[in-house]
Amino acid sequence: MRRAVCPGSFDPITNGHLDIIARASKLYDVVHVAVMINQSKKGLFTVDERIGLIREVTADFGNVEVESFHGLLVDFCKQRDIPAIVKGLRAVSDFDYELQMAQMNNGLSGVETLFVPTNPTYSFLSSSLVKEVAKWGGDVTHLLPPVVNEALARRLADG
Repeated sequence: MRRAVCPGSFDPITNGHLDIIARASKLYDVVHVAVMINQSKKGLFTVDERIGLIREVTADFGNVEVESFHGLLVDFCKQRDIPAIVKGLRAVSDFDYELQMAQMNNGLSGVETLFVPTNPTYSFLSSSLVKEVAKWGGDVTHLLPPVVNEALARRLADG
């Protein structure tokens, strides 16, 4: 069985993330979406909320499993016998950082990293940017799955 992981914080998941996961789901039998737990950062959504939203927007793919992880991604991969990491690249600046991570991960465990160029429609997109624009009343409906957009609007309205 061909398995891969798409890691990230997904706070919240955007259409750009979803595009990479969808493309990976066509290449692999099982795609694990690993939601990173970073205890030094407070996310807008809890890890459980992010997992729930990702499960909802990937349900139709049929081969996506979503769970959290804490620590080294290569340990997550080893525990689940996952030989590949799939990462989207938006720009050259992403490549510099991601190449270092890919080389480190491969050196630590032999896990390979597959870089997927981001759909040009989403080349500028990040969760941080979406949250910032939404916080100031900008329209981000075209950047998020509808259920995620609704959750974001509710969260920002609640303060």
